[in-house]
Amino acid sequence: MRSFSYTRVLEVETAVQEKSAGVEAKFIAGGTNLTDLMKAKVEQPQQLIDIRRLPLKEITENPEGGLRLGALVTNAQTAYHPEIENRYPLLSQAILAGASAQLRNMATNGGNPLQRTRCYYFYDTATACNKREPGSGCSAINGFNRIHAILGTSESCIAVHPSDMAVALTALEAKVNVRSQNGERVIPFVDFHRLPGDTPHIDTNLQADEIITSIDLPTQGFAEHATYLKIRDRESYAFALVSVAAALEMEGNIIKNARIALGGVAHKPWRKPEAEALLNGKEANAANFQPVAEALIAGAQGYGHNDFKIELAKRAIVRALLQAANKEEQS
Repeated sequence: MRSFSYTRVLEVETAVQEKSAGVEAKFIAGGTNLTDLMKAKVEQPQQLIDIRRLPLKEITENPEGGLRLGALVTNAQTAYHPEIENRYPLLSQAILAGASAQLRNMATNGGNPLQRTRCYYFYDTATACNKREPGSGCSAINGFNRIHAILGTSESCIAVHPSDMAVALTALEAKVNVRSQNGERVIPFVDFHRLPGDTPHIDTNLQADEIITSIDLPTQGFAEHATYLKIRDRESYAFALVSVAAALEMEGNIIKNARIALGGVAHKPWRKPEAEALLNGKEANAANFQPVAEALIAGAQGYGHNDFKIELAKRAIVRALLQAANKEEQS
């Protein structure tokens, strides 16, 4: 780890100014991912800007009638917040499916979507990785790629995004509020992350001097019929091979509206509204869920070790939709 300067800020405006000062700087709050990356020499910032004391630690109502999640509220505080559990159980389930209790106590709502891939080659500085060193190549394509992407890949990168929380936020159509020296702007969560293309080192559509201040949840939380299903190699403390955030609005057994987002399969949480629309007006049963699964996974490509993910994803989608319709959580 190379030497770096450390600055503690108390106001959002100061944080933005520090980030815009011209040196290679990173914001740090919980530090649950960044410190690991620095130890592995994957990230080597010249400056750390400690934002833990910024006034972004509340969950409040937003102007649209949903909830506003402060960027520095921890994942644990969010998952166990009574309003989240009651109005947005999908989000609570997704957060609790990720990491360990110790990490959730430190990780923040603003930091969680910014965590970087857990691709083995990304962490191994002795190997080629376009995400870590643009133009060097992708070792995963012809290497051991069991955990890698099957959708939205490119010749430059087949890494997946690791966040469970981000999958739920995509399904809920959350919005990310950010601030820079040019003012404030709102990014729909579905547009927050990027597919790799030929710039896999750029994970999000955040500008260099922008800081996340909060995340807005809409009024529709799918409180009655939603579930987060996570398929992984072991029951806890493992990243998803495939995960599904499924949310349904129903009248009796008829689906009025559906939201489905996938994790563990692409460089960003994967969603296809046109596939979801196939469920509108349909009965909630496995026969109607199967075509949706096929549509969501259409165009998937395996790279050898991860070929199994294509069928696994289809089965997980059907299972998650059945759980959501029947008001069941993953055991």
